Amino acid sequence: MAQGSTLFVGLAVHKESITVAYVIDEREAEVISLGTIGTRQCDLDKLIRQLQAKGKKLHLVYEAGPCGYWLYRYLTKKQLLCWVVAPSSIPKKAGDRVKTDRRDAVQLARLLRSGDLTPVYVPAVDDEAIRDVVRAREDTLKDVQAAKARLTAFLLRQDLRSEGRANWGPAHLRWLAKGVCPTPAQPIVFQEYVRAVSEHTERLQRLEVELQTQVKSWRWMPVVEAIQALRGVQLIAAVTLIAELGELTRFDNPRQLMSYLGLTPTEGSLA
Repeated sequence: MAQGSTLFVGLAVHKESITVAYVIDEREAEVISLGTIGTRQCDLDKLIRQLQAKGKKLHLVYEAGPCGYWLYRYLTKKQLLCWVVAPSSIPKKAGDRVKTDRRDAVQLARLLRSGDLTPVYVPAVDDEAIRDVVRAREDTLKDVQAAKARLTAFLLRQDLRSEGRANWGPAHLRWLAKGVCPTPAQPIVFQEYVRAVSEHTERLQRLEVELQTQVKSWRWMPVVEAIQALRGVQLIAAVTLIAELGELTRFDNPRQLMSYLGLTPTEGSLA
């Protein structure tokens, strides 16, 4: 093998292990499986030295998943070319349902060599931090809605009705505070449901305050302020949009942005 040749390396990444396969930049070359290594830095450094002994130029790839982008960032800091690909964009043969770490790593290496993979956008560390706060707020908002739905269902089953018109307003909360259940066993259920609504609502308020504080020094704050010039778009919505989209310059034209958002119409008719 030529020392200057390129090695295409597929990685099947998990919490405690990484399965590795590689192939050289030759059409007829077979993909070679290197087995499984650990996820410690010393394990990765040993793998890099082993691969660089076979080919000076490395191109690595792994699937996006719950382990995030730590491996991508570690490899790119070492001046290595690394891609992260979406599992949904990886070509698959019809009827091929066998999925193992070894097969995944081999397939990634083969597809990377053939040019059939497209990398996903990897956010900067600070951008991902803001996105984490945004998503934590969204999760908490869902918790608030679910807690309110459970409490409302409980009240409906007991035929307990508020005299006020607006739910969750001051008058409704005062009525909840003095609610009376028909049996001695049900007050604990009622109180826990009310407490859950209060706790999730307080957590939502804390996250929104923290989000408003953190974005003041965010590099995309000028863009967030510009988007708020649109009617109906306030700070939380603007931050959420930019945090999820990331760097807008990665889209070459508006159509690509609309396609990313799922707003580009496509034809679904059958021939």
